[in-house]
This record gives sequence, C-alpha cells and structure tokens, in this order.
Amino acid sequence: MDPLADLLDGVRARSAEFCRAILEPPWSMRIADGAMLALATALRGQAWIVPDGGEPVPMRTGDVAIIKGPEPYTISDDPATEPDIIVHAGNRLTTLDGVDVTDELRLGPNTSGQSPDGSAIVASGTYQVSGDVTGRLLSALPQILVVPRPSTQAPIMELLAQELSGEGPGQQVFLDRLLDLALIATLRAWFARPEARAPGWYRAQSDPLIGPALRLIHDDPARPWTVGGLAAKVGASRAAFARRFATLVGEPPMAYLTGWRIALAADLLRSSETTIDAIARHVGYANAFALSVAFKRVRGVSPSHHRAGV
Repeated sequence: MDPLADLLDGVRARSAEFCRAILEPPWSMRIADGAMLALATALRGQAWIVPDGGEPVPMRTGDVAIIKGPEPYTISDDPATEPDIIVHAGNRLTTLDGVDVTDELRLGPNTSGQSPDGSAIVASGTYQVSGDVTGRLLSALPQILVVPRPSTQAPIMELLAQELSGEGPGQQVFLDRLLDLALIATLRAWFARPEARAPGWYRAQSDPLIGPALRLIHDDPARPWTVGGLAAKVGASRAAFARRFATLVGEPPMAYLTGWRIALAADLLRSSETTIDAIARHVGYANAFALSVAFKRVRGVSPSHHRAGV
C-alpha cells in the first residue's frame, strides 16, 4: 500500500453527515459541527468560505473544497454577509440566539433552505476522524483548499448531488462511498497543483527508487528494515538510496520508518485493548520496552500514558 492509501484508510466515511443547502442571497451559515474534515461543492451559484481570522476563499460552481476542522468557519454568498444560521453536529440548525429551526428549514432528505428555487446550492459531507495516522494526512493540508471545476472528477460530484436529492435503499452506505471517492479524487487533484506544495512522501511515490521503498515500509512496517536492506530491495547502493530518500521525502529512511511505526502504535493504543507488548511486535519492535523507549523519544510520553490520555 502506498503512503496516501494508508493515510486515507483512517478517513473512510462511516455514517457521514451530509447536507444540501438551497439558498438565496443574502445568505450566510456558521459551520460549528466540530468535524475534523469536510468536503463541500457549489452545485449552483457560488460561495465564499470564511475562516475565523483568515482570508475568504471563493468556491465557484463545480469547484470542490476541503475544509480542515474542528474550528468553526462561515460559508456565505459574500464575505461581508453576517451569518444568521448556525449548523451544528447532526445537521441541527439554530438561529444565533439558539432557537432550533431544523424542522422549519427542512425541504427534504438531507436538504434544507428557505425555498427549493434558491439561486445557490451548496452540498457537503463531513468526517469525524481522529488518530495519529490520519493526523499525518491532515498536517499536510492547508485549512481550506479549493480544486477548480476543470480539475475535479465531475461524474463523482454529480452522482453525489443526485443521491442527496432523493432517498433509496442503502443510501447512507452509497453516500459514504461516494464521499470517499470524491475526497480521494480531490486530494489527488490538489496535490498535483503547483501551489499545493505536496509533502515529500507524496511526491516521492512516483520516484522509481523511493516509491517502491515507501510501499515496502507501509506494506510491512514490522519487518526489521535497514537502510541497506531497503536499498537492496529497490536495486540501489546504500549511500545513493539514503541520499535520494532524504532529499525527496525530507527525512532519512529510518526516521520515516520510526515515525510511521509510532503513528501506527499510537492509534492502536487508543483504539484497541491489545497489550503493549503485542502492539510493539505488530509495528516492528521486539517487546514493550523497546517500543516504550522509541515512543517516549518521539512523543515525550510512554505508551501507557498515551493510552490513558495523559
């Protein structure tokens, strides 16, 4: 598995929340659902995404945006329009003074607004994600990124919009999978853009030497890899491989391997009751003591304290 696939594996939609808002200017919504990641698109008209304390970002018809949370932000017809609706978790809608207007603004399944004839339609899906592996992906993204329509996978977005407008058997699962496809396509399109400043591990995936080495690490992190062993697997000298890996990825091979192992261990510690000794062996350490030494060196806390949330 390649690094992006591994990082995206922890961002799969599971009963994601979806919303299709039909709007007429002037309109403005305060998004305060606490989602770690949201994907939004303007199906009709355009919108502005306004982060607190940041520069407004335009989203034109057909553009797809990814917004990194959990901090609140505003989506509006104009950056100067003040919000009059707050969107909470579970697609609950309130006025600024806390009056629940969810039912009043419901126009249909997954759809809200004042009128079905509004000049703007914004569709969104949100992920409630956590974990150290996912964090490695989120840290590579700006707070808001927008991929213009020519670079998006329009058929996926059209399917998502069509499904949001109705109901059917298995709809939640269908929407979840479409959201995943839309997220993957948008991230790939974004990282391909010059302004994205894609992280080293992403750029290195296409390299004929370092790409295969990254896949080896991700496919089998528990293997006792060495720089020489990885170099031999991809057909390079140890010195040349080490230099090229550090140049493209931004850190030496063993530092990358350690970071990946510790991220995997951190997630397992929080998401399972597996013993620390078993987790250690699963990610490539001989025993709990060896993992503890590496974990504390990288994270500053012991595995047991990390598991306890200390």
